[in-house]
Amino acid sequence: MQLEGRKVLVTGGAGFIGSNLCELLLESSNEVVCFDNYSTGKRENLEICFDYNSFKSIEGDIRDIETCRKAVKGTEIVFHQAALGSVPRSLKDPITTNEVNVSGFLNVLQASVESSVKRFIYAASSSTYGDSTELPKMEEKIGAPLSPYAVTKYVNELYASVFSTSYGIETLGLRYFNVFGRKQDPDGAYAAVIPKFIQTFMDHRSPTINGDGSYSRDFTYIDNVLQANILAASTPNEEALNSVYNVAYGERNNLNQMVESIKKALTKFDPEIENVKINYGPFRKGDIPHSLASIEKAKLLLGYDPSHSFEQGIQEAIAWYWNNITTKK
Repeated sequence: MQLEGRKVLVTGGAGFIGSNLCELLLESSNEVVCFDNYSTGKRENLEICFDYNSFKSIEGDIRDIETCRKAVKGTEIVFHQAALGSVPRSLKDPITTNEVNVSGFLNVLQASVESSVKRFIYAASSSTYGDSTELPKMEEKIGAPLSPYAVTKYVNELYASVFSTSYGIETLGLRYFNVFGRKQDPDGAYAAVIPKFIQTFMDHRSPTINGDGSYSRDFTYIDNVLQANILAASTPNEEALNSVYNVAYGERNNLNQMVESIKKALTKFDPEIENVKINYGPFRKGDIPHSLASIEKAKLLLGYDPSHSFEQGIQEAIAWYWNNITTKK
């Protein structure tokens, strides 16, 4: 299923997921507005997008309601990807995390209602499952949140539900599970584990796993996430509206397996990486031990059919990083 010839807004459009989404939407002849304050997103992520006459970029902060109104005006569909991610960041600075992820979310949602946006697709999070130990994770069964970040993402779901009921806007939340792939930033204190480890290995440095490596995740390649967004935006199935969906592959790998897969794939490009050792550190506060998604609801109601397994995604991601990231040896 494709989305074609529509005017859409992508908040956080210069970020990892947002910029990939902008590219895909432009390739399908949509008119795309990117809204980003570049606090975590990068202009270089949009390099291809600026080649399209149908692309417009608005620099601004979702915490400013007037800028949100300007960005949303005239759009039919909003893809809300803007957020301050990272559990550790939220533990260090819960106030800013809340301002961006809750107040900012509400601003974009309110502006969307005022502009009669038909459908609002937003990035939810697997962190919403909190301390629930049940596997696989099913959308209707969540636990208590374990971090300020998790609280903010659950509040997003509550607001989306209330706005659907109260104002009639169609909302679909996508609970992302550990997304990775091209354009994901390997640098910075809050970099995600896969790009960070890829860069570390490329630099011939030893990566450090938090804990003993037994924690497991349902690592999800970016192309699966893009598919879910397009399906959510284009589905004619009324039963699918005003709900939340797991977006994952439906399998899990522990951190030891993850790091070995990265190392093995990179060794094909640089044999010396085979000799790089792996370090272990303390468990990280706020992390859940295991995560595995049931994707049956998304399959049934959206037609979701993930194209890339973890291993397939790792191969594509590492090829991209090798060709696009300068090593710091």
